[in-house]
Amino acid sequence: MKLLFKQRFFSLAGSYNIFDENENVVFTVKGKLGFGREFYVYDKDGNMLAFMKRRVFTFLPCVDVFVGENYIGCIKRRFSFFKPVYTIDFHSLSVVGNFFELDYGIFDAECKEIAHISQKLFKLTDTYVIDVIQDDMALYALLVVIAIDADKSSRSTTISIGN
Repeated sequence: MKLLFKQRFFSLAGSYNIFDENENVVFTVKGKLGFGREFYVYDKDGNMLAFMKRRVFTFLPCVDVFVGENYIGCIKRRFSFFKPVYTIDFHSLSVVGNFFELDYGIFDAECKEIAHISQKLFKLTDTYVIDVIQDDMALYALLVVIAIDADKSSRSTTISIGN
């Protein structure tokens, strides 16, 4: 299953749709500005599936993840040289990116890739393609992309509408 994560050009809070390979809306993500950034993930029918809240006052970025109303864990950037590395304390997942932070792999506990994320260049807004190998992990792969994008946006030195 392939998902396309494309931010809207004029969205101050960070709202966007997630499409499948047939350009059908699969998920909608709505951001909320405030003390600690929040993101809500909805299915195509408008039902809330997940909620993410970025922790404030942490040395390395950390995002708490809730599925429904239940806290399932956090996605945290680890200190590393040359490549971004994130740990995910649910489903025993880990994320490793390349040097340029354009491609990422999401791996399970046995080091099998469950999803591959690639950021498209030369687009007006941040655009990611999420190639989900295990379809039941699509929501979790999307949550990882939201966390990575929020981390990259917070480290950006330029002002970008939609991030």
